[in-house]
Amino acid sequence: MRNQNYSSFKEIEYDLKRLNLERQIAVEQLKSFKVQVQEDLQPLNWVQSGFKLAGKLSTVVLLKKLFK
Repeated sequence: MRNQNYSSFKEIEYDLKRLNLERQIAVEQLKSFKVQVQEDLQPLNWVQSGFKLAGKLSTVVLLKKLFK
């Protein structure tokens, strides 16, 4: 953090408000990230991802057999 020389209490209050808002934004971003991680780790999402991967792999195998 920078060392700041303030010339008035208004400058101090302004910086405190700005820093408080930045902190609140960071907290909300962390909450959003937590929710996203929880959703990504749900078993249903893993199953859906597995089916998508299996579908892509089976398509590749089928195409290889067709063009052999």
